[in-house]
Amino acid sequence: MRIIRLLVAISIMAVCCTEMAAQGVIPTNGMKVDGIVTVPVTNIGSNGPQLQSDNSVKFFVRAPEAQKVQVDLGGTKYDMTKGDNGTWTVTTKPQVPGFHYYSLIIDGVSVADPASQSFYGCSRWSSAIEIPEKGMDDFEVQNVKHGEVRTVHYYSNVEKAWRPLMIYTPANYDVVKADLPVVYIQHGGGEDHRGWMEQGRTAQIMDNLIAKGKARPMVIVSSNSNVRSTSGGFGGGGYSWEGMQTFRKELLENIIPFVEKNYKVRKDRKGRAMCGLSMGGGQSFYIGLRDPEVFANVGVFSTGMFGGIRGASNFDLEKEVPGILTDTHTFNKNFDVFFMTCGEQDPRIEYTRNIVKQMRNKSVNVRFNSYPGDHEWQVWRKSLHEFVQYLFKE
Repeated sequence: MRIIRLLVAISIMAVCCTEMAAQGVIPTNGMKVDGIVTVPVTNIGSNGPQLQSDNSVKFFVRAPEAQKVQVDLGGTKYDMTKGDNGTWTVTTKPQVPGFHYYSLIIDGVSVADPASQSFYGCSRWSSAIEIPEKGMDDFEVQNVKHGEVRTVHYYSNVEKAWRPLMIYTPANYDVVKADLPVVYIQHGGGEDHRGWMEQGRTAQIMDNLIAKGKARPMVIVSSNSNVRSTSGGFGGGGYSWEGMQTFRKELLENIIPFVEKNYKVRKDRKGRAMCGLSMGGGQSFYIGLRDPEVFANVGVFSTGMFGGIRGASNFDLEKEVPGILTDTHTFNKNFDVFFMTCGEQDPRIEYTRNIVKQMRNKSVNVRFNSYPGDHEWQVWRKSLHEFVQYLFKE
């Protein structure tokens, strides 16, 4: 009976257009309605959640047979109230700007909302809502020349299988004769190659910065670092040098050679950068900083390996990156850009600040910035936005 109720609920989940019309609201994606509510760009059609003027969100679920319905928005569960017509509603507390995953919980079963787009994150497909932030127009599609995001496949000799890449190429890439610099960008745990290009809005950020002359045209390669080696070992593990050897092998021996063979990119260390968020930030820290013959530019965003997450403690900088504190002159000479970030409400923030302080006390050339927000995409978008403006200035 529970499954039957769930199927019925999903089939008619969300308020129909006629009901919204009766309320005087017929939303259109991304537009304000009656000057009060906004329909998020993440909605599908006209029956998704509404963004209120104070950034609270009103959700609608049409599920007349359900006994209990909740919205789980970013880990906070809101109980919904059932109306006489079988439509459940709730208005959340005001939300901070940015990208937020959410799910519907109908009689104890967590499901995606068919009235919103779904994204792969947190190791599952989830609905999401976008809360716009004033002044962040570079995260939106603008009237500029647009590049392309291409999905291609390469053969992995580590996994013995074909694997995907998503590659951003800037406007006019097909007619450019000179090789372009390239950034290898890594997702976080529970995500894959789609994260930076979809949730992260990499193409929008790059198109707008390049059009303004704030960033050089460059290629950005987003790979799936969840690699399983046929000889044993898993390629995630961005929190120890040993744990990431499978992905390091994949990146250096398969991904980079494929990109350099098939795309017009530079093949020198000064023309390459590596960056990533969370787990990908740990990968960028270790691989980028311990392979200076490959990368001269490294960005580390919101990694938890310094502390702030379970299992992270007593991080020994010199042990993990030999020479960073004892041969700082050579370390600094190896890197054109070394940039770190973290969200100001992220549990990792104080540990990150402390590690930056340790490095600066030894005169390591590290740039650091923090942004309002927790462990979330708006922080990582801002991290990428700033990082690429520093790159390839020679």
